[in-house]
Amino acid sequence: MIFCAPSPLPKAEIVKCLSEIFEAVIPAHHINQAINELNEKYQSEEFSFQLEHLGGGYQFLTKPAYQTSISILLRQQSQKRLSNAQLETLSIIAYKQPVTKGDIEQIRGVNSDYSVQKLLEKELVAIKGKSEGLGRPILYGTSGKFMEYFGINALSELPQPKDFSEPDNQIGEERD
Repeated sequence: MIFCAPSPLPKAEIVKCLSEIFEAVIPAHHINQAINELNEKYQSEEFSFQLEHLGGGYQFLTKPAYQTSISILLRQQSQKRLSNAQLETLSIIAYKQPVTKGDIEQIRGVNSDYSVQKLLEKELVAIKGKSEGLGRPILYGTSGKFMEYFGINALSELPQPKDFSEPDNQIGEERD
């Protein structure tokens, strides 16, 4: 099931499918045991992929050792690349969600219609509702595909602003 799933497969979905197949309740510890066995099996060097836990589920991904051999393919898939404007917009949405397009544009200082539209098309952003503010603008937030794309399980795994400070990389002396 994990192998043929197009996105990370949550443990609850695995339990649900197996329970339907075997017409019996499958205990979660059996799923945990099977996942651990799969992890051990695919750690072997004879396999070019491994089982990863990301985006709230499990998915088979290519091992990092094969990164260079597939980088050409990934470079050719420019559709999936994000422009700087899209990355800026996505960052604002990820850290400030739920957020309106007006809020995004106020932070960026430029029109963000195109970037938001492209992020919606790539399913990295989703509409989360409508604001109670004037005109009831649409609220945007990140999607499950966002988690998968960046290899995280929760928004709390996003880097925090303190992670970006580089005190050794400043010009001049600091004054009190």
